[in-house]
Amino acid sequence: MRTVVIGESLVDLVWRAGAATIRPLPGGSPANVAIGLRRLGRPVTLVTCWSDDPPGALVGERLAAAGIDVARVPGASGRTTVALAYVDDATGAATYEFLAVWDPVRIPVADDAVLLHTGSLAAVVQPGAARVLAACREVHGRPGRAVAVDLNVRPAVLPDRAAYRAAVERIARVADVVKASDEDLAWLWPGLGPSDAARALLARGPRLVVLTRGADGATGFLPDAEVSVPAPRVRVADTIGAGDAFQSALLDGLWTGDEVRVPAAPDELETVLRQAVRAGALATTRPGADPPTRAELDAAG
Repeated sequence: MRTVVIGESLVDLVWRAGAATIRPLPGGSPANVAIGLRRLGRPVTLVTCWSDDPPGALVGERLAAAGIDVARVPGASGRTTVALAYVDDATGAATYEFLAVWDPVRIPVADDAVLLHTGSLAAVVQPGAARVLAACREVHGRPGRAVAVDLNVRPAVLPDRAAYRAAVERIARVADVVKASDEDLAWLWPGLGPSDAARALLARGPRLVVLTRGADGATGFLPDAEVSVPAPRVRVADTIGAGDAFQSALLDGLWTGDEVRVPAAPDELETVLRQAVRAGALATTRPGADPPTRAELDAAG
């Protein structure tokens, strides 16, 4: 029984404010989540694509070093996605621009996929997004299985807010767990506060919506309850991959033995959220996408 993660692998060209050079770092939200799960000791398969170009070579080397099972599928364009990440030295926050492509010709879903995770570019960039949606439908609603989505909104790849919101609502209908940041929801629903937007998203069909608030922690929304937890105070190097580390720990918390269970009670949800915020905080203490190991996460508990 394993988690299957579907989505992009890419290279972040990290440009710190005032720097004269750019540092290429392989990443991609779904790839980061898969590596985070592997470091937490969870069986995971990453379904992704990249090209045989210089950025793709970095992607391949990173995934091989991580030791995760990778189902590399061909992409129609033969290109690897590249992101330009501008990092503010004062806050460590990153903003992104993309040379984006997400065009897997097929997306296999293994029979032992108990938990399917996707999101970020993979959920909105066509033609791959349509295949991702079909994979989610294949798993959603099957007994003992669950679909999780991290919105990780990137307006640079789809500036049309209405089109982006429609894509989010489509995938939310076939998801059991949806995670979004306050910035994600503020962009998608500018007329709503983050909590109201999270409740509106919950009404689309997920059993749990998780709202992250950066240094202010996270809130989980159940149909009949809300649970908030604070984030640990840490010295921030940068925020690249912090949300992905949070997501890995969130997914890890859904496992009970060989089964996946979406928290339905506030106390269960609080336990999962506290683990997730610890993982996200730890990831911010080092540059780039570098999620914690199980030993690091346990030591911080």
